[in-house]
Amino acid sequence: MRKLFTIFCLLFTIALIAQEKEKPLVLHLKINDVIDPRTNRYSELGLEKALEIDADYVILELDTYGGALNDADDIRTRILNFDRPIYTFINKDAASAGALISIATDSIYMAKGSSIGAATVVTQDGAAAPDKYQSYMRSIMRSTAEAKGRDPRMAEAMVDEDIDLDSIATEGKILTLSTSEAIKYGFCEAEVSGIDDIMKRSGVEEYELQEFKLGATEKIISLFLNPFVSGILILIIVGGIYFELQTPGVGFPILAALIAIILYFVPNYLNGLAENWEILMFVVGVILIAIEVFVIPGFGVAGILGLICTIGSLVLVMLNNDLFDFSFVGGDQIFISFATVIAGLLGAIVVMFFGGASLLNSNVFKRIALQEVQDKEQGFTSTFYREKSMIGKEGKTYTRLRPSGKIEVDGVIYDAFTRGNFIDEGVAIIIISDEGTSLKVKEA
Repeated sequence: MRKLFTIFCLLFTIALIAQEKEKPLVLHLKINDVIDPRTNRYSELGLEKALEIDADYVILELDTYGGALNDADDIRTRILNFDRPIYTFINKDAASAGALISIATDSIYMAKGSSIGAATVVTQDGAAAPDKYQSYMRSIMRSTAEAKGRDPRMAEAMVDEDIDLDSIATEGKILTLSTSEAIKYGFCEAEVSGIDDIMKRSGVEEYELQEFKLGATEKIISLFLNPFVSGILILIIVGGIYFELQTPGVGFPILAALIAIILYFVPNYLNGLAENWEILMFVVGVILIAIEVFVIPGFGVAGILGLICTIGSLVLVMLNNDLFDFSFVGGDQIFISFATVIAGLLGAIVVMFFGGASLLNSNVFKRIALQEVQDKEQGFTSTFYREKSMIGKEGKTYTRLRPSGKIEVDGVIYDAFTRGNFIDEGVAIIIISDEGTSLKVKEA
C-alpha cells in the first residue's frame, strides 16, 4: 500500500507539472508614448525577454501618435523576424509610425473608438517631409502589408493622399480607419476590451500573463539621459581634465573625467542616440586640444577645432539626427541639448575659477598630492642649460608668445614664455631667466 501511495503521489505531481507547463505564457508589452530610441530599445529588450522566458504569445499594446521613422522601421523589422505570434492591441491610437508597427504584427485587435492610419511622414513642425521620406514610408508600408496578407494599396493610402480608393479614401485625404472600418477591410481581427478577449478569440481560455517592465539597470540608464544629470557629467568631464592638467600625475581628476565620459556616452549609445561617428568626433576633439596644449604652445587652429569637435559631439549625442539631418529633430530638443552642454561648461568654468584654489589647498587634496616645494632660497635650482648660461642673450620671437611660444637665438629654436604679456612674432627679445625647460624672456 505504501508503494502504491508513493507511485500515486508521483504520478499526480507529474500531471500537475505537465498541466502547468501546458498553460500558454503571454508577455505583455506597452508602448504608450512617441516612437523614439527609448521605445525602440524597450521593444528590443521586450522581445529578448520573450525568448528568454519562452513566451508563447506577445501582446503589444499601442497608444501612440507616431514618432521617428528610423526607430519605427527597426521595431517593424524586429517584429517581422520574430518567430512567435505577436498581436497588437490598439488601445485608442496607432497613427503614423504606430500604424507601421501594427501592420507588421500577426493580428491586430482594437479597443472601441480606436483608429489606425495617417502614416504620412512629417517634420517636427508638422509639415510634410520631403518626397524621399514619403516614398520610403510607402514602400515599407506596402511590403509589410503584403508580408502579413493585408491590402498593400490601403496601407499605401495611409501615407499617400493621391491614392484614390473610391468610397474608402477619396483622393486628397490620408486614409485613417476606425475600429469598424479596420475590421471591414481586414486590418483588424475584432473589437476587444482587453487581453482576455484577445486570447479567447485566439482559442486560449487559460494562460499565464506576464507584463514586461524595465529592470533596475535600464532605469539607471534612463536616469543618466536626464538633461540635468547630463549637465553635471559635462561639468565633471571638463573640470576633471582641467584639474589633471593643473596637477599632472595625481590621477583622481582624470579618473573622474573618464567615468563621467562613460556615463555620458554609454546610455545615449545604448538608446540609439549616440552614433559611432559622434563618439569618434569627441575623441578627435580631445586629441586636438591635447596637441594644442602639449605640442603647439598657445591657442590656434588645433585648439579651436578641438573645442568645436568636443562641444559639437556633446550636443549631437543627445539629438536623434541622421548625419546632420535635423528634419525630424524638434527645435525644443535642439535647445535643450545646447542649453545642457552650455550649462555644464559654464558650471565647469565657475568651479575652475572659484573652486580650484580651495580644492588645491584642501586637506583631502594634500593627502593625495605632493605639497613640498624645493625653494630657490634653499639652493634648489633646475635648468637644462648647464653648459652655458642663456641669461642676457638676445634673439627674436619665432612664434607669437601668448604668453608662451618659441624663440630663435643664434639660429636655434627654444621654448620660451613671458612674464604674462603677449609679444608678436619677429620681435627682438632678451632672455632674463634660464631655469627649468623654458626660457623666460622680455621684449628687448
